[in-house]
Formats: sequence, structure tokens, C-alpha cells
Amino acid sequence: MNRTEVLESIVSGQMKAATDLPALQIGDTLDVHYRIVEGDKERVQVFQGVLIAMKGRGINRMITVRRIVANEGVERIFPLNSPRVAKIDVVRRADSRRAKLYYLRDRTGKSRRLRDERRGVKKSAAAS
Repeated sequence: MNRTEVLESIVSGQMKAATDLPALQIGDTLDVHYRIVEGDKERVQVFQGVLIAMKGRGINRMITVRRIVANEGVERIFPLNSPRVAKIDVVRRADSRRAKLYYLRDRTGKSRRLRDERRGVKKSAAAS
């Protein structure tokens, strides 16, 4: 075994199972439930925003989620396999033709919205 295979075999036990994480695509609107520790208390805070980037592989997988708060863009980077990430829910699927949506940083108003993924679904002849 080479060095990469040894590292991946050691780290595989620390990764979250595939059933814990939904299938994520760029452009999806996500609810990221994040554990926050304040003193001796722990609470879960939900960060809802658009998935604009994914990078890394394996245990180093990171996602960047962007939301608008008081007309200011806020981005957070979450490590997917962190124990602080309690849960990720997909709220809405969107259609994206790019791997990274950094252009959304410059957009305001309606041009910031992404098209819904269902736009390509054709109506059947029986339904009309």
C-alpha cells in the first residue's frame, strides 16, 4: 500500500456515513444545523443559504454556503465531516451550469435567484 491508501484507510473510520449526508449539488438551498458551544451549554443553530462551492475530498470535504442578512452577504465554510455539523437538509434544488457560483456575490435583487431544477420537466400529453 502506498502512503495515500494508508492515510485513506485510517481516516475512513472518522468520516460520516453516506446516509448521514444528502446528495448535495451546487445551487441547492441548504439548512445546515451547526452545534455551537457557549460555556458549558450547547445549542444547534440553523444556517440557511445557497451552496456556492464544494472543495476537497474525503475527510477534507468543505462546502461554502452563502446567505443574505440585512442586505449584506454572509458566507460560511463548513467542514462536512465535522462533529459540529449536526445535520444538513436540502430545502430547494436549483439548476446550475457552473461548478462554483462566485458570481452571485456581485448580484443583487432578482438576478440573484437561481432557476428551479424542475424547469426542464415536460408535461405529459395525458396531463394537458
